[in-house]
Amino acid sequence: MKKKILIIEDEQTLIQALLDNFKDEDYRIETAIDGEIGWEKIKSFKPDMILLDLVLPKIDGFTLLTRIKADDEVKDTPVIVLTNLSDAVEKCAEMGAVFCLVKSNESVENIKKNVQKVLG
Repeated sequence: MKKKILIIEDEQTLIQALLDNFKDEDYRIETAIDGEIGWEKIKSFKPDMILLDLVLPKIDGFTLLTRIKADDEVKDTPVIVLTNLSDAVEKCAEMGAVFCLVKSNESVENIKKNVQKVLG
C-alpha cells in the first residue's frame, strides 16, 4: 500500500517542486494551502507523514502541530516542519516534530531524503 504524505504549505512553487521530486516515488500525496484545509485533510486523509510549513494562512503551523500532538487519532503521525524561521528549529523539536528544516538551507532533494528516512 502506498504511503500517504500530506504537504501543508502555502508556497505554490515549493509544493510543485516537491510534487515533481516525489513523482517517481510510490507515495500518495495530498496538499493543503492553509492550516484550516490542512487540519481537515489530516483528519480525512490520515497521512503517514505530514510536511508542515509554520507560516500559514488561517491556522499557523505551530497551532496545527499542537493540535496534531494533542489528538489521539493522529498524534503518532511523523511531522517534518519546513520553515523560513531559523529560530523555530528548537521549539519545533520540543513540540514533537521529527525534523525541522529551514527551507532556505535545504534542497528539495534533501527534503525527500528526510521523508524517505522517516517513512523507511
